[in-house]
Amino acid sequence: MATTTKIQPRALVRASGGPRYAVALAVDALGTGLLRPFLLLYGVTVLRLSASATGIAMTIGVVVGLACMPAVGRWLDRGARSTVVAASMLVRVLGVALLMATPAGHVWPFAAAALFLGIGNQAWPAAHAALVATVSHGRERDAALAGGRALRNAGLGVGALLATACLAGGASALQALAAVTGLAYLAAAALAWSVHLHADPAAAPSRDGADGPAPRMLALLAANVIYAFCLNVTEIALPLILVTQLHASPVWSAAVFVANTVLVVTLQVPLTVLLSRFSRRTVLALAGVLLAASYLGFLAATSLGHVWGAPAVAVVSVASTIGEIIYAGTATALVTAIAPAHVLGRALARFQLSTGFGLAVSPAVTTGLAAHGSAALWGSLSAATLLSASAVATNKDRATRLSGFRRRARAGS
Repeated sequence: MATTTKIQPRALVRASGGPRYAVALAVDALGTGLLRPFLLLYGVTVLRLSASATGIAMTIGVVVGLACMPAVGRWLDRGARSTVVAASMLVRVLGVALLMATPAGHVWPFAAAALFLGIGNQAWPAAHAALVATVSHGRERDAALAGGRALRNAGLGVGALLATACLAGGASALQALAAVTGLAYLAAAALAWSVHLHADPAAAPSRDGADGPAPRMLALLAANVIYAFCLNVTEIALPLILVTQLHASPVWSAAVFVANTVLVVTLQVPLTVLLSRFSRRTVLALAGVLLAASYLGFLAATSLGHVWGAPAVAVVSVASTIGEIIYAGTATALVTAIAPAHVLGRALARFQLSTGFGLAVSPAVTTGLAAHGSAALWGSLSAATLLSASAVATNKDRATRLSGFRRRARAGS
């Protein structure tokens, strides 16, 4: 069993990349929160595009943006760190500029803007994880990754609240929000680049003992596609069920979303640290079991009808959020632990591909299953997540096994 890491705020900031990098993360998240939740609304309100055309353009942007990940992985494996993070932010500056330059009624410039925004959004998680893995190690790295997620969710939440308050201004307010978002991305990129962090993967093998070939991680990547669905439950599945099946007030959806954000911000680091006494693979499997149980809880809640259904969904959403927190605090940390330093970038890029794919297909899968009833939706999600948790718990990556064999052989010689 691993030794439990203690929370020391200054050490946590240092392990996360330092004060300037923390400010860059906060500014970037604030800017993202100002625009990303309202990008569809921008296309419909400001550019006068149809909702379907706007949605298709945004989906294409996300999916095509995933194609950049192999190049990002190779760039990281050449030692780049803060430069890649800054580049992911600068690409989004270009996306915002294209968005603001798009004439009303023109969908292709909007699609190009969505593509550049998608590239930046897909590249950032892998680049950020590689940077944190360079300045911290072991369980301290897990806590630092969790701290980064908590900070990012706080910035996203504050940005979304500010944007919501400004929406009464109509199309002009959305254009102003886009401009502020572009400036925030630019400032964040400058701060991230100023960290000047570069790695020498060949000279710094993993401190977790994985010094062999790149792990294939097939079981982990396949399971992660299903796990990633939990990140969209609060934004897609629950509002769909609450509004269309339980005929509840939209206030319930908003309350669940706010509660999710608050729980992630307050519990992400403490829960990650608390569970650091167990192996990462065990904790990730536990997250899957908890998520699967919460999906069955949603199924039971929807059977209670209009009066009690909505409150029951809100209660179960707490368990779902805790499962999400455990998953998010463990999955990326597991990849950084099992991947040798010289292929860390490619391993993180493959992991982000699986996450991005899961997030991209989850709206279509969720709405498709929901059309066949609550049992089809929550039963399928629960079964798939339990299967994924089993795969995570029982499968070991070939590179990890070989590394263990080599360590035992050296110990016995």
